[in-house]
Amino acid sequence: MADELQLDVQMNKRHVPVTSTQQLIYVLISAQPSEVLAKTRTGINFGFVLDRSGSMRGKKIDRLKEAMKVALQRLTPEDRVSVTVFNDSARVLSESSLMRDQRSLPGKIAGLRAGGGTQMSRGLSMGLREVYRHLDDQRANQVLLLTDGQTYGDEAQCLKLAQEAGEHRIAIQALGLGDDWNEDLLDEIAQRSGGTSDLIESPDEIGPLFAQTVERSHRAVVRNARLILRLVAGIVPRQVWQVTPLIANLGYTPIGQNDVQIDLGELDAQEGTAVLVELLLPPRQAGSYRIAQSQILYDLPQRNEHDLDARQDILLDYTMDPQRAREYDPHIMNLVEKVTAYKLQTRALDEARMGNVAGATQKLRAAATRLLELGEVELADAARAEADSLESSGQMTSAGTKKLRYQTRKLTQRLSDLPEDE
Repeated sequence: MADELQLDVQMNKRHVPVTSTQQLIYVLISAQPSEVLAKTRTGINFGFVLDRSGSMRGKKIDRLKEAMKVALQRLTPEDRVSVTVFNDSARVLSESSLMRDQRSLPGKIAGLRAGGGTQMSRGLSMGLREVYRHLDDQRANQVLLLTDGQTYGDEAQCLKLAQEAGEHRIAIQALGLGDDWNEDLLDEIAQRSGGTSDLIESPDEIGPLFAQTVERSHRAVVRNARLILRLVAGIVPRQVWQVTPLIANLGYTPIGQNDVQIDLGELDAQEGTAVLVELLLPPRQAGSYRIAQSQILYDLPQRNEHDLDARQDILLDYTMDPQRAREYDPHIMNLVEKVTAYKLQTRALDEARMGNVAGATQKLRAAATRLLELGEVELADAARAEADSLESSGQMTSAGTKKLRYQTRKLTQRLSDLPEDE
């Protein structure tokens, strides 16, 4: 039994009533790294793929240069780095090599100029090629893709490149600047490659996000993590949500009569992850029961250790005491409310995309109410504004759509933000 990751299991209720029908329970499963693992850093094989098209002129390209300066300072001398730039063509500004040998790189970045159109696949292809050249399982192999515009006619090629990157475990961190870029495309690129996507609302935010991305790459120590739930007969899984570091619908794969697997991918050696599982419980007599066992399997390539595991039983009481059955954990219920707000805005965007204005408007207003109750005033205002836009024009704004899509993912980034127990 490995101890680099510890599993912690909490439920919204420790006691459920004895009833004659199914009932729903929420289980929060957290994988928390040990202190030793939290201090571990991995070497990285990192490729920057940067948009330098004409729309990047002015403040955007200036802030991009500043952000690159900050990001490079976060790299160690033994990290590998390459920089590829693209507009309607692409070129490798600096081939992949150890950071200690990249003495001319700052000057090359300082000389960047913006101009031309946007053909993302060319930059992505060249940037990935640099990472492929030095693919190393003991390093975090990643690409940071930044764009501020639409790519034209090569979306399918971008997705093909992302799929191939994912098959080689090269995660693409896709960042969109401003509001004139294709969020569906960037989300799909990130998902296929095993990376993440995010919105940069202002050029001033490029630097912090670049630095954060590099730092998280250094902490990508735990690989190929997967959570297995061994469920007692009669227990039915409904939905599985990642709640930290970001909200995401993970889904699950049946791997036996009563077992399911949830793929977690890379885990941050400092933050770990937390997953919220919805389970339907069958009727039972009063008493204490083990309803499932949670098991996490993972690799530590730096140590050449694979299929390490940690386990934790999930125990629950069925009770005839109505007062005990009404007790709940406010931490878990707060998470449920945040996931619900995220689900509402996601469904609203889907409804709007299908042309169901009434359905999208209703869900946006419901999301606004939830967000306001959570104290997220700015996001609640954004949801209401998009509902108003739908009603008046039949369309949502690009800026508002992106804000809701990406900021609601971050509602549960830190469990420490949750309220204290009452």
